[in-house]
Amino acid sequence: MDSKIKKKLNIVFFNLIFFFLILVIIEIFFGYWFDKYNFGPYMREHRLKKVPYRMTFNGVNYKYNYLRNSLAFRGREIDAKSIKIIMVGGSTTDERYKPEKLSIVGQLNENLKKKGIDRKIINAGIEGQSTRGHIANFNFWFNKIKNFNPEFIIYYIGINDTTLLMGPHSELQDGWIKNPNNIESFFDNLKSRSVIAELLRKIKHKYYTKDEKKRIVYDYDHSIKVNKKNKITYLNYNQQKKIFNIERLISDKEKVINIYTDNIDHLYNLTNLIGATPIFINQPALRHEDPETLFLLNYSLIKHCNKKKYKCIDLAKNFVASDDFWWDRVHTTPKGSRAIAKAIYPKLIEFLE
Repeated sequence: MDSKIKKKLNIVFFNLIFFFLILVIIEIFFGYWFDKYNFGPYMREHRLKKVPYRMTFNGVNYKYNYLRNSLAFRGREIDAKSIKIIMVGGSTTDERYKPEKLSIVGQLNENLKKKGIDRKIINAGIEGQSTRGHIANFNFWFNKIKNFNPEFIIYYIGINDTTLLMGPHSELQDGWIKNPNNIESFFDNLKSRSVIAELLRKIKHKYYTKDEKKRIVYDYDHSIKVNKKNKITYLNYNQQKKIFNIERLISDKEKVINIYTDNIDHLYNLTNLIGATPIFINQPALRHEDPETLFLLNYSLIKHCNKKKYKCIDLAKNFVASDDFWWDRVHTTPKGSRAIAKAIYPKLIEFLE
């Protein structure tokens, strides 16, 4: 080999070695490899997300970006020290399918603002999570946030427990807290610990915008028409009570009730352990795929709360609704979210004050 070429190759080789050594030094001193607050392989699916959506309701088009910040909460970046109230739940809390200001959490914050209360509820909803996943949050999410000391945790629960409570999946698959694929989980762990990867993700999250044609579209108006065509109507608590035999349900589903109320107790204790006060709210739906079990869980939550003296709001019993409050069978339209926020606000503000 020509000596000049060999010399150039040596220079390139040593420069690469030097470059990688610099990267290693940066990672060791500034990365999260030994940081106890590092998320590791967990919450990868829910951190630093920016997804473009378009939603149509009452003939109005809404274009927005669904954001989750580096702490995995919905919305823009926030200092963990400033978080005093969070709302935990599944997709009916997360509400990624509508702009944040039109969600239940957004409407509650608007009500707090109007009352002159300098507090904000932070959206901690995770799509597909049940109470089992909410319990796992304390081990794999909340305890990995430095200076996270909320005063209240609001749990909006019931719908996902009807299908996931007795399911075969692990707590880590409840809401996709951890990728079940070992290889992908391994790389998620590396990416979460690397300061360079984290920095690149934050830059992308801040500036990157997808092609307008790739927006995820929800047409609520069309969905409401389909529900109406299929004669899917809302049944209030008294109507359901006439249809469902509570005594029979309690007898037939005793195991389900026990698991559910045990989870409620576990959440209560975990919330108290971090110095916060739990507030539980049950959930109405237009027409759940298992309406009996949802009715039973809603009933059992309030009965258990009364027995244990927990702070609870019986939304399912007292909610006055119309069919256009939901665009599918369980997820609310902006009109429905606004009505739910209005219904729970008086009791909620009583607890918060």
